[in-house]
Amino acid sequence: MMIRPAELEAIRDGEIDLAFRRWDRPRVKVGTRLRTAVGLLEVTSVEPVPLSALRADDARRCGAASLAALKNALSVRTDGRVFRVGLSYAGPDPRERLRETVPAPDELADIIAGLDRLDAASPIGAWTRATLRLIDTNPEVRAPELALEVGRPTPEFKRDVRKLKERGLTESLAIGYRLSPRGEAVLDHEDGPRERAPRRTGTPLPRTIGAPATRALRAADLHTVEAVSTWTRRDLAALHGVGPIALDRLAAALAAIGLDYAGEQHD
Repeated sequence: MMIRPAELEAIRDGEIDLAFRRWDRPRVKVGTRLRTAVGLLEVTSVEPVPLSALRADDARRCGAASLAALKNALSVRTDGRVFRVGLSYAGPDPRERLRETVPAPDELADIIAGLDRLDAASPIGAWTRATLRLIDTNPEVRAPELALEVGRPTPEFKRDVRKLKERGLTESLAIGYRLSPRGEAVLDHEDGPRERAPRRTGTPLPRTIGAPATRALRAADLHTVEAVSTWTRRDLAALHGVGPIALDRLAAALAAIGLDYAGEQHD
């Protein structure tokens, strides 16, 4: 179930709790937990509803500009039925804590056995260690570039990286990936310790700000939300690629850790 970044943030903040979709059948079930860029969302209800039965409160609760706007959006397609989906924020993604957990020796053996099973089941042969090494030596590099380096289609490459992410070994950045502390420990166990550039301290840039804004911030040596707080909103807006939507999402990320743009005071 695809949900736009602005809607994800509004669900997390408790501002909206509904979504409407036109489906041929329910695509989610009550109790399903969705992993998103803002954490876990839980599906609290799924029910078909006639378009004519929608009311202004439905539009407000799903973040639509008006009841007419909601009905117009759902009328673009005429196939399938309209479903009202209840959603609530269910907390941070548990993989975040897992990524920071350096495994004990017995746990390392389990992780390595799991990687061996992934390799054995793959039609391309062993890929897990090669992918970990590739990300380790190319942090913050876009997936298409990494996939090209190993001669793989980008969708297949990204699918396999997600398998590593499920095990807490990699983390997705606004652009590209990096190994988590857990992933570094596993690779060091396999290959021996290697020197790496120090990990950036601070809160990573939100993945929801978009690639153009991320590239612009990185070019200005702003790699964390804390670094962004040293700039004024006006100065950031002057960077090519940093538009109003990115600025609003950066402001939300700043507020989440008690910060604001330079020269502004967070209540």
